[in-house]
Amino acid sequence: MISKGCEQCAKGGKMVLFVYGYCDQRDCFYCPLGENRKNVTQTYANERPVENDEEIIQEAKKMDALGTSITGGEPQEALDKTCRYLRLLKEEFGEDHHTHLYTGITGGRENMRRLSEAGLDEIRFHPPYEQWGDLHGTEWEDILYIAREEGLTPAFEIPGIRAEEEFLEFLDEGAADFCNVNEFEMSQGNYERMQDAGYELQEGHMSAVDGSKDAILEEMAGHEKVYFCTSVFKDAAQHRNRLKRMAENIGREFDEVTDDGTLVYGKTYTDRERFEDLGVPDEFYTAKSDHVEVAWWLLEEMIEDGDVDDGEIVEQYPTYDGQVVERTPLA
Repeated sequence: MISKGCEQCAKGGKMVLFVYGYCDQRDCFYCPLGENRKNVTQTYANERPVENDEEIIQEAKKMDALGTSITGGEPQEALDKTCRYLRLLKEEFGEDHHTHLYTGITGGRENMRRLSEAGLDEIRFHPPYEQWGDLHGTEWEDILYIAREEGLTPAFEIPGIRAEEEFLEFLDEGAADFCNVNEFEMSQGNYERMQDAGYELQEGHMSAVDGSKDAILEEMAGHEKVYFCTSVFKDAAQHRNRLKRMAENIGREFDEVTDDGTLVYGKTYTDRERFEDLGVPDEFYTAKSDHVEVAWWLLEEMIEDGDVDDGEIVEQYPTYDGQVVERTPLA
C-alpha cells in the first residue's frame, strides 16, 4: 500500500519543510541529520534556508508542489511555528495541498488537535527503537486513536533496522492506517555512530546498510498496508522527479533539462557586446555581471567557428543553492 503522501512524493511533488533541528527526546545512533541541520532552529524549504514565510510559498511554487512533508529534528517541539506553516500552506494552496508530518514523540491530544486544526492531514509516528515490540498498552498505542479522533490519519514511519511484527498488529487492529519502512541507511551525519554500533554498508552500495533488507521484505513487506521504501527509489525516483519539476519550472529557454533533472548551459567570460555584434538572438543567452550564460550547443559552435575564444559547459542542480554537478571546458 502507498499513501497519498507517498504517491505525491514518488512524483517529486512533495516539498520538504524542515522546521526545527532539535530533538530533545533521544540521540538516535541512526539519526541521518548532518551538522548543518542537527540542533538548529533554522527552517529550510527543500535546500533553501527560510528567512520569511513568503519564501516557503516561493519554494513550493518553484516545484509546483502537490503537498508538503514536515520534518526535523522534532516538529512538535516547535509547535507554534509548525502550525503557522501548516495554515500558511493551506491558505495559499487550498485543502488539496496534502500535508504529512514525521514525529518521534507522541505529543498528546492537545498537540493532535492543534495540528489538525492548522491543516495537517497525516501524522507518521516513529517510536523509539528501544520500545519496539512493547508499544501496546503505552502512550504510543493511545496516540494512534487520539490522532484519528482529532481528524488526522495516523501511521508509522520507521527505519528498516529489523522486522517487527507489532507494527503489523497495529495495522490489523485498525489503529494505524499504514506503516512505511525506509531502507536502513548510513549517511554523512550518522556514519561513525553507525559503524560504532556494528553496521556496515552493503557491498557496492553508497548508503544502504548490509543485512536488514531481506528480513523486512520477508516478514513485513508482504502486508497490504506496509510500504518498503528503498534508498535506490528515493534517489532514482523521488529526488530526481522533484529536481525535474523544479528544472522545468525555472529553466530558461536556452537551458537543457536532463533526465536527471539538472540544467545544462554554456558559460563564457566574453563580453555581452560580442554577442550583440554577432546578432545572437536574446532568447539564446543572458548577460551576468562578469560573464554570459548561453545555450551550450551555441557556445560550442561559436568556439568552433572562432567567434568566441573559450568557455565551458555547466551542469547544475535547479535547487536554491545551485550546486554545480560538472564543468566541461571548451576551447
